[in-house]
Amino acid sequence: MTVRKEFDRGLGEMQTLLAEMGDRVERALAEAMDALESLNAIKARKIVKADLELNRLEERVTDLGAKLLATQQPVAKDLRRILAAFKIASDLERMGDLAVDIAKVVLRLEGQTLIKPLIDLPRMGEIVRVMIGDAVQSFVQENVDLAYKMAKDDDLVDALYSQIIRELLTIMVEDPKTISQATLLSFVGRYIERIADHATNIGESTVYLVTGSRPDLNA
Repeated sequence: MTVRKEFDRGLGEMQTLLAEMGDRVERALAEAMDALESLNAIKARKIVKADLELNRLEERVTDLGAKLLATQQPVAKDLRRILAAFKIASDLERMGDLAVDIAKVVLRLEGQTLIKPLIDLPRMGEIVRVMIGDAVQSFVQENVDLAYKMAKDDDLVDALYSQIIRELLTIMVEDPKTISQATLLSFVGRYIERIADHATNIGESTVYLVTGSRPDLNA
């Protein structure tokens, strides 16, 4: 196998690992939101347990990238691709942690009844779930337009988060007995908003890969 073919094989394996991480994060977020809507503690515990595999995938990306750096000594775009993969793997791992944080809220709410039907939180969750897939695909396809779409989606998520906080504050003022649960639901909104931020980070990594400069899509 020639040096270039071996290098391309390594890059392809890194992309496959990142795509698997993205799929797992999408699934974790979707299942965490489903567990929240039904207050399903059994499903929440499965999400917490599954996070270990995501951590292992991040380690594989890091190990493979380090091997490529040491043995192939890449330059220019090849080097940027590996550095971007490191950053993306870190973002995806953190997104998985935040999905676990949502699941842990479900465990803290076990045995309770929701103070209100959840509408905007699931909407946020679905927008961000799509963002995760788009973000990873933007990197794999080197699609700068898809990367910049992250900024618009993130603005929509931020607007929904602000709306949710206002509504929860109103509920707490009207009925102080709701404060504990409303606070936990506000945490969920914050966790989803942070996942969106990490998705925009991946978009930034895509632009960095293609252009050599990193924009601020969270501005």
